[in-house]
Amino acid sequence: MTIQTPAARARVVIIGCGFGGLEATKALRQADVDITVVDKHNHHLFQPLLYQVATAGLTAPAIAEPIRRIFRKQRNVTVLMAEVTGVDAQTRSVFLNDGQVLPYDHLIVAAGATHSYFGHDDWAAHAPGLKTLEDAFVIRHRLLMAYEAAERLPPQAPAEQRDALLTSVVIGAGPTGVEMAGTMVEIARHTLKGEFRRFQSQKARVLLIEGGARVLGNYPQALSESAKQQLEKIGVEVRIGARVTQIDAQGVTLEEGGQTQRIAAATVVWAAGVAASPLGKVVAAATGAELDRAGRVQVLPDLSLPGHPEISVVGDLAAAKSYVPGQEPTPVPGVSPGAKQMGRTAAANILRRLRGEAGQPFRYINYGDLATIGRKAAVADVGVPLLGQLRFTGFPAWLFWLFIHVFFLIGFRNRLVVMIDWAWSYWTFERHARIVVGKDET
Repeated sequence: MTIQTPAARARVVIIGCGFGGLEATKALRQADVDITVVDKHNHHLFQPLLYQVATAGLTAPAIAEPIRRIFRKQRNVTVLMAEVTGVDAQTRSVFLNDGQVLPYDHLIVAAGATHSYFGHDDWAAHAPGLKTLEDAFVIRHRLLMAYEAAERLPPQAPAEQRDALLTSVVIGAGPTGVEMAGTMVEIARHTLKGEFRRFQSQKARVLLIEGGARVLGNYPQALSESAKQQLEKIGVEVRIGARVTQIDAQGVTLEEGGQTQRIAAATVVWAAGVAASPLGKVVAAATGAELDRAGRVQVLPDLSLPGHPEISVVGDLAAAKSYVPGQEPTPVPGVSPGAKQMGRTAAANILRRLRGEAGQPFRYINYGDLATIGRKAAVADVGVPLLGQLRFTGFPAWLFWLFIHVFFLIGFRNRLVVMIDWAWSYWTFERHARIVVGKDET
């Protein structure tokens, strides 16, 4: 079945309603076009706070908003909850998993990214990554149920058995890994303190494993070192230059300094690598576009595809560069501000083409980097007009991080809920979303 729209208006199909797709759709709200947003989920997810759901600090509705609600007042938008199975660039059609065909005049692909286990896909069952709410629920379930299992052990059980249940390993020391590790320690040392009778939760171990030379490797050296010191101060065991060689149901095997070490752990979280959505291969096959090693689509300066100016790829799925006059093009980092800016640029270029103008090159504006480590601990590297680049750590950075993340949440209700939850957690150390149901789910 083909969904028809009035031929007098340009038809824009946007695949994915993450940061890039959301911003592109909003940027076209006054345009004389018909927009169809397709996403396999019914919600937009604020991924920077997803680790808070995984660690029971926030509930899912606090960081997710139904897509239909977001666009309920944007009359030129139709939202379809479906999965894209194919693209035909010749007929300008998008195929959905229910058999529907969406014709388009302009297509924006913002399908995002997934986990990359560097050829060890079998590790996924034992070390879930963190990209979706489903991932967060699995991690939360495993973390909390490991403590429950430790409490069920009889007093005469071997100490090694309880130690394994109380050990968590986070692999990858980028922002997600750092935030996860810091919050896991906070749960053990403060939230769960005094709640168990057969062990002391404060003695739980949290290890952060990084194969590179430092944590937060893309941050300035000084902030990277500060982050490591803050992590160790709150109780995280940081292993730098350690390479994971095996992950199974009992834990992980590391190779560090020429030595092999086995770490028994009930909870393992993967934060070491991402790969582009499989939709990148679909788009490449349909258009002849090239992919990079991570499966991202190589785009032209204006984010369109060679020979197909009507198709743009944005966000984590795009191998994009930033073009500043008089400077060499630089790769765009895979962060939410980059996806947002690409979404707005793709939308603006559609409007230009509708006016018969050429698209403009994408220019990424880096407003800085933020990473939280724990309660009152964070690092910040931000650009401030007239003041230049400011770098600060500790409590001031944590307050700034909190303000920025609340400010960019979708919807007033979300902001209010998160502020109340965080205020309560700050004063009481409580994490109220500690409900587990079923097996590896909410």
